Amino acid sequence: MPFLPHAYRVTKYDPADRAPDGTYRGTEDTDSDRGPVEAAYLAAVAAFAEESGVGLLTVRDPRVAGGAGGAHFGREPAVEGYGLTGLFPGGPAGFHDGAQVTVPVAAELLRGMLRGDGPYCRLEATQGAREVFAVDVGWDLYVYVGSHTSCEGAVARARELGIFAEPIEVSPYDPEFDDPYERRPADEGFWERVRASAARGEAGLVEEQHAWTRWHRIDSGRSLDAVRAGLAPRALLHVWPGLSADTAGLIAGLPEEFSLECVWEDADGRIRSGGVDEEDRAELVEVLAGARAAALLPVYADDHDPLFTGVVPDPDGVVRARWQV
Repeated sequence: MPFLPHAYRVTKYDPADRAPDGTYRGTEDTDSDRGPVEAAYLAAVAAFAEESGVGLLTVRDPRVAGGAGGAHFGREPAVEGYGLTGLFPGGPAGFHDGAQVTVPVAAELLRGMLRGDGPYCRLEATQGAREVFAVDVGWDLYVYVGSHTSCEGAVARARELGIFAEPIEVSPYDPEFDDPYERRPADEGFWERVRASAARGEAGLVEEQHAWTRWHRIDSGRSLDAVRAGLAPRALLHVWPGLSADTAGLIAGLPEEFSLECVWEDADGRIRSGGVDEEDRAELVEVLAGARAAALLPVYADDHDPLFTGVVPDPDGVVRARWQV
């Protein structure tokens, strides 16, 4: 999909305070004021959406603070409900790749992105196969808006609100800049391979990544069917060997230095996970002492070798998620 022809950098930073290389040299801080300036950002983006003829936007590439791959060992999410409570009819589970939201709901998602403590996503709008509008939020309260049409009215509205909408060539977060990615569908053939592997006692754990990560223990029977039925749309799936009841053996086998993903079933039967390294050794020993079973999985790409990997396709069988696997 080609770049949108009109792009803008929307910020509170006065262009007069930028060095020749574009670096901001003014005195504004980089945190949301959670007040009138934040409101100005949201109103400006709404003006761009209106001028672009957009009423619905699609959530793409969602994640949450402390979500997929971001949680540290033993820590709870930064914000209860990931900052999504009340935004989707079905609760936070409604925040997934491909979900459609109105402009007011998109504004609340943008609010969380500006504050940096909740959801994150790209917001897009299309007409047929053509992208007509997109919003990305970067570091330090930089918002990037792309449109199929020039938006002089929205630029003027931003100025009235006390912020700045500067024309740029393209958003630095445009997915056109992403590396090529494989599209391996979690189709019927995928699930038959998983089922056969589970029957042989090999596969026993499914890692489901969407906006955050969930873990599921499986067997070759009804538990696998139940897991499959409850997966989030467009989720990335990694299938791993099962959890081990020999938690003491896992601890004994740790090297002096390590960085791993710990997955464990607690005494209540919940599957939990978190990143862990050598500084967490004492806490890891304590947690696994009370666990029913656990696994320590690699986190670095060179060592990351699940049994199977697939992406949940849309109902028409097409994989549209942009996971790079």
